[in-house]
Amino acid sequence: MAASLDSAAAPDDRTHQPDAQPFPEGLAELARAHGVDTSYDPGGGRVAVSEETLVAVLAALGVDAATPQAVRAALERHRHGAAARLLPPCVVARAGRPVAVAVPAGAELWVELEQGGARPVAASSGTHARVLPPDLPLGRHTLHARLPDRTAAVPLVVAPARLALPPGRSWGFLVQLYSVLSQRSWGMGDLADLADLAQWSGHALGAGFVQVNPLHAALPGTPSDPSPYRPSSRRFADPVHIRVEAVPEYAYLPPEARQQADRLAARGAALRTGVLVQEGLIDRDATWVLKREALELVHRIPRSVGREAAYRAFLAREGARLEDYATWCALAELHGGNWRRWPEELRDPAGPAVVRAREDHAEAVEFHRWLCWVVDDQLAAAQAAATGAGMPVGLVHDLAVGAHPDGADAWALQRFLAEGISVGAPPDAFNAHGQDWGLPPWRPDALAESGYAPFADLLRGALRHAGALRIDHVMGLFRLWWVPEGLPPTQGTYVRYDQEAMLGVLALEAHRAGASVIGEDLGTVEPGVREELAERGILGTSVLWFERDYGPDGSGGPLPPERWRELCLATLTTHDLPSTAARLSGEHVELRHRLGLLARPLEEEQAEDDEEREEWLGELAREGLLSVPPYGEGPAADEDTPDRGPHLPEAVAALHRYLLRTPARLVGVWLPDTLGDPRPQNLPGTWDQYPNWRLPVADAAGHPASLEQLAAAPRTAELAAVLAGLDRAARR
Repeated sequence: MAASLDSAAAPDDRTHQPDAQPFPEGLAELARAHGVDTSYDPGGGRVAVSEETLVAVLAALGVDAATPQAVRAALERHRHGAAARLLPPCVVARAGRPVAVAVPAGAELWVELEQGGARPVAASSGTHARVLPPDLPLGRHTLHARLPDRTAAVPLVVAPARLALPPGRSWGFLVQLYSVLSQRSWGMGDLADLADLAQWSGHALGAGFVQVNPLHAALPGTPSDPSPYRPSSRRFADPVHIRVEAVPEYAYLPPEARQQADRLAARGAALRTGVLVQEGLIDRDATWVLKREALELVHRIPRSVGREAAYRAFLAREGARLEDYATWCALAELHGGNWRRWPEELRDPAGPAVVRAREDHAEAVEFHRWLCWVVDDQLAAAQAAATGAGMPVGLVHDLAVGAHPDGADAWALQRFLAEGISVGAPPDAFNAHGQDWGLPPWRPDALAESGYAPFADLLRGALRHAGALRIDHVMGLFRLWWVPEGLPPTQGTYVRYDQEAMLGVLALEAHRAGASVIGEDLGTVEPGVREELAERGILGTSVLWFERDYGPDGSGGPLPPERWRELCLATLTTHDLPSTAARLSGEHVELRHRLGLLARPLEEEQAEDDEEREEWLGELAREGLLSVPPYGEGPAADEDTPDRGPHLPEAVAALHRYLLRTPARLVGVWLPDTLGDPRPQNLPGTWDQYPNWRLPVADAAGHPASLEQLAAAPRTAELAAVLAGLDRAARR
């Protein structure tokens, strides 16, 4: 996400201090009872949340707080409901740790195990709390309670206390897949390109992983939103990533269909030429038009006995979620990509009109089910290619923080998402206006009542073909900034989630998948979050430019490499930040100036940027990693930037050597940095002013480079030689 990148931690909002302004009687108590914060600290003292915001957020949670009478009634219902429950909505425990569950005196309590069988829970003397057996097996069990007049059964999740870390230390490329085109791509990078990239970097360079952008299904429509972080569905991958020729049935196209497919492939090659040779932008929509037509041809080819069995197994595994998604896709083709504008009877996925529509449009629904299978099959092949190349991790997939309010997930999961609410970020020192990301959040109450089943299903899909999963804005497992519809981001508030449950469900699904987890924990992070993640074995994200030795006043120089945390993915940049070449040359400041994004005069911004760069280059010199003067003096200067910046390839290599000197478990290399590409893939704060998410990987002059050219480039080999020193750095 384009989140604030303030690395300073915010004061701990979990300790509720007195609000700066009074609320109507009972409103603050009602808000806190539902996990809604009544104040927050942006860094300069606590700010009270407005009454209007609290009322709107509570309404999104199904709580009427519009009047004093409504507040009193809601409080009474909450207290009565809590007292009447035999059991909480869901219980989440860590393996090996005792968990107490409060039940009425005399209640019988037992655990029905996922694997079969039951375990009684004995009563504890002198208390109504029962302690669950600490040796319960990992899994999703059912906790039962019984009194003479009533019974209850709720989900019980037993999660590993700690996830296994990635084996040893390794480095890998950070990739925006669409930007990596081979000489076989149809206008944008695809899953066969990903497999090739993994095999090449694993076999030839010794890379341990490849991290890709979210491959989630995009919202249909023209022009489509190119951002991978505002998808239609996070549960299913986008078929635009399919390599058409790699679908096995493609080889059996009859002559007439093959000729048609060849013509489409030729047009796909023309799109590739337009990007790589003519230096155009990636056109996802044009690529999908061609692939869609070709895939319709392939879909008509009968599958072999084995392939048919594999397809049926896929359908059985994916079940109702796949049916809902494929139905949404079919209906979107008829009524548009915004389900809120469909005929009213089609807005309820469980309604009879949708059941009839699924039958009436069975052919279209079947096609979209098949597309999901083909994508899944090629994702599996890419991960197999990565591990087959000796990568200890393989593919690292990326899970966006949410999905588009008009898309498939928002339609299928309506009862689990907060209506009329968008996720964002509060105002801070870097963005006084706050941020609104336009994504509906999970309702914590609905998640708990479901035993976190939708969240677990989402994770299961994301982890299926992954060696690790990156969680975008991982702080959202603790709290999210909710912005009510019609209000600016400054008028939001934090809503809290059961972090024990969210992390427990994540840990169980990752454990079952045999995968590691990386949390994107950049931005304002409340105290205790990073420590909790580390205790769970979840890696954080450390970007060099933000790793500073902060003192009490917020000042401080670069953090020495030996003091970096071990449990992190260490890198020089991300998709939302300037490339390393732009950092070193100052081009990123000039770009923002040209687009009118600077808040201060250009000279001030450049002076601050120069100071920061000189500070880091001085740190490299002190570490003995860089011998050139900091600012382009003499022959060390880069030819393209004679007045600003060091010799770029040498400085980029030195910065990566610095990362190797940290204890970081994983070191990420931004793929465009291998060629010195100065352009960011995404420039937060822009929409049509900059071609976000549409740029191919390019060289230092901005000329696009194919995967084959990148693999053969001398700069790539030079940087790979530096990264080969990872084991030596680990042993030092």
